[in-house]
Amino acid sequence: MLYLVGLGLSYTTDITVRGLEIVKKCKRVYLEAYTSILMQADKEALEEFYGREVILADRELVEGGSDEILAGGETDDIAFLVVGDPFGATTHSDLVIRARELGIKMETIHNASVMNAVGACGLQLYQFGQTISLVFFTDSWKPDSFYDKIMENRKIGLHTLILLDIKVKEQSIENMARGRLIYEPPRYMNIETACSQLIEIEEIRNEQAYTENTPCVAVSRLGSPGQTFKAGSLKQLTQYESGEPLHSLIMLGRQVHDLELEYLYEFVDNKEEFKRLVEADQEFFKPPAWVPPEENDSD
Repeated sequence: MLYLVGLGLSYTTDITVRGLEIVKKCKRVYLEAYTSILMQADKEALEEFYGREVILADRELVEGGSDEILAGGETDDIAFLVVGDPFGATTHSDLVIRARELGIKMETIHNASVMNAVGACGLQLYQFGQTISLVFFTDSWKPDSFYDKIMENRKIGLHTLILLDIKVKEQSIENMARGRLIYEPPRYMNIETACSQLIEIEEIRNEQAYTENTPCVAVSRLGSPGQTFKAGSLKQLTQYESGEPLHSLIMLGRQVHDLELEYLYEFVDNKEEFKRLVEADQEFFKPPAWVPPEENDSD
């Protein structure tokens, strides 16, 4: 059996009781180590808590060595640990499909992820649209496919959860070209960088999916003791000192419920100023009034 086990967001002890029981009985235990990090624990802490070896599974192993992970799965139990929920921000569908092809049974043990824990900021989960990912820009590569999804969300009034890039065990272009297995230090996108990149893409696209005055919520270290939220305009948050990772960003939709707004006031510097931001954004992005079609007189 292949077990996909969610670890939650922060502590070694965030794993469920059932998940822990499974980890203890499996022949091999892999920790997916490239899409997120457990903020209050590392591999050694997990091994001490589980009382057994944990094998780090980097991007190369997961994407190119799934048969190695699944080896013996027809007769042995194998655990694949994922920070958050196995089917949250990253589905690992390739691994599941390969297990099916090999006739290996699969079971999932769910846990909290950013996709549901983000409700702690006070915005209603039912009011979120498509989630997007924002990657680090380079001088020559500034992908903007996320922009259209923000536009779609905003048109129907929904909030957008923006997951910020992390770089773990990544090679520079030069080292990759030369075939040198030298990896860059880990990098985690912060709120300031994310907001600056979003403004840059709006300036390039100029389709007014949002503006620098669009209200947003910075989400930092969600689920940890240092969890913080900060609400302000996109421009204001370019100056926010967001601190240690991990971070996410929420861009508000044009339909903000009164209860959501009241909750967000806890995270603003100036209540009246933020209220004006929200009202101005709603007016700015108000869709055109519906006009009934003219009657067809051809009959």
